Amino acid sequence: MAKHLAALGLLLVSAAATRPSAHDWSCNVTYAGKYQSGVEAFLSIPYGQDTGGVHRFKPPRPHHPPPGTTVYAHEAGPTCPQQRGETFSPLYLQNVTHVSEDCLHLNIERPNGTHPGSKLPVMVFIHGGSFIVGSKDEPVSQPPGLIKQSVANGLPVIVVNINYRLGVFGFAKSTSLTAEGSANAGIKDQRLALHWVKQHIEYFGGNNEQITIFGQSSGGLAIGLQILAYAGQDAPFQQAIAESQILEPQLTGNVTDRAMKRLVNATGCNTTDIEPNSTISCLRHLSMENLLSAQTATHRSGPSANVGDEWMPIVDGDIIPDTPSKMIAEGRFANVTTMVGWCENDVTAFTPTTIQTENDTQAFLHQYAPGMSTSNIRTLMGLYPLSEFSANPSANLSAQFYRASRIFRDVLMVCEPHYYGSALAARGNTVYMYDQNQTLLTSPLEASGSPGLGVVHTSEFAYVFGTFSSYDVNGYPYDPNVSDYALRDRESRSWSTFATLGRPSLHHHNTLRGWAPAYGGRENQTKVFVIGGPHEGLSAEQGPWAEPAVEAQRLDERCAFINSPDVIQQLQF
Repeated sequence: MAKHLAALGLLLVSAAATRPSAHDWSCNVTYAGKYQSGVEAFLSIPYGQDTGGVHRFKPPRPHHPPPGTTVYAHEAGPTCPQQRGETFSPLYLQNVTHVSEDCLHLNIERPNGTHPGSKLPVMVFIHGGSFIVGSKDEPVSQPPGLIKQSVANGLPVIVVNINYRLGVFGFAKSTSLTAEGSANAGIKDQRLALHWVKQHIEYFGGNNEQITIFGQSSGGLAIGLQILAYAGQDAPFQQAIAESQILEPQLTGNVTDRAMKRLVNATGCNTTDIEPNSTISCLRHLSMENLLSAQTATHRSGPSANVGDEWMPIVDGDIIPDTPSKMIAEGRFANVTTMVGWCENDVTAFTPTTIQTENDTQAFLHQYAPGMSTSNIRTLMGLYPLSEFSANPSANLSAQFYRASRIFRDVLMVCEPHYYGSALAARGNTVYMYDQNQTLLTSPLEASGSPGLGVVHTSEFAYVFGTFSSYDVNGYPYDPNVSDYALRDRESRSWSTFATLGRPSLHHHNTLRGWAPAYGGRENQTKVFVIGGPHEGLSAEQGPWAEPAVEAQRLDERCAFINSPDVIQQLQF
């Protein structure tokens, strides 16, 4: 068998070979992977059992392969249920063809020649996609480039990508589900995957005491929630990176209630309310296709629809035991070294380009944060005077558009990381903060009819994952320059250096230079590292050590208001 698999270019990792003294189910299991894109890959390894039928919405169950099993891990496998088809926008690339409720799988990729005793640091990526789309196999977050950069840097890492349940399958909400312990199934899937990695990654050459979780967008929110999970108890990781999100307004609001009601009505399962056990039982007896079709038909997205992410995690008294902002204020979180950041123009692609007037901006903010009082929205707008923003006539974008998008960015992507980061630092954890200020996406956005948006959401992916060719698709302009290639090397190596050493900069290595912690130091000022662009480097947010372009954003003053108790309560997180 081993010779036959080797002839196919497959790899073998045998639990029996690495842990010969163990005799339980976890021993004597062989994983057959393959060489792919210059690394060793083990694809679609089951970590959880099928979640369909009577197990729909319920907490995940661990997958235990029988002793003596060979797990063939050389095909991508299915995604969790979501809308099928191609999505080739400049910000998001995926082609979903195979969906299944038997989807709790993960990929492990590692440097060539890794062996069970290598004890390499492990990075576990949690994908984004508004908790309704995405998978471990998205082209722009595949890890071979990141792994090869880590090898070139002399600090090799292993990378794991995971699937978890999405939409109604992962975030269905009702009191009956909460009562049976079945709320937040998608977050519990992530947690089970992390425990699987901690238990098994040594067989693949990883160090289970050196695990960094990282994620972007709703994946970044997932990182923030995993740090809070079970009030910080039994965290199966030591470090975390949250990219373009770590919390989100309306986590304690009713957006998922509205989505749930629309979906239940569309299925015909709603006789009186969404709460009864009979309604949930009806949803469990639907076929996957019928439930997915109802979700697709009733889904709304974007601030203009009065929501951000729609299928949201909730406070369930279990994995999320209390209001996130309250837990953070009280220090009820895992103590982890953390890196958190945003893109310079993170949410311009999600801000209505029709915004032209003061009233348009105010209406947009009311739609995004319906719990905020009119007086607080006016105060917030007053912190961002229109005179600080300029129109872009060639892109047909008004000064009010840029003003609204900057307020939106700070509320969602900047000030919540400040709130969370300062609390982590106050408990003795080292926190690094960044602002991504370079992108490959300008030309593709212009070609698709969206000019003038700047350094948008997902801009860090190309550099962190170190693979530009993923963006050479769909006829979009593909024109990385020398500066882009140089930043790719520095940025990707900084991410893997952080996973290895707990800091992103390293002397005599080609990493981002001079990146110091955001809190503490002689200056006692909040600091952010600007990645790429004309002003790369560490900057205080205000004062004599501040880069003018950073100081002009007045983050200390603006975040002080956004993170005030009254506003936090109204933002509902």
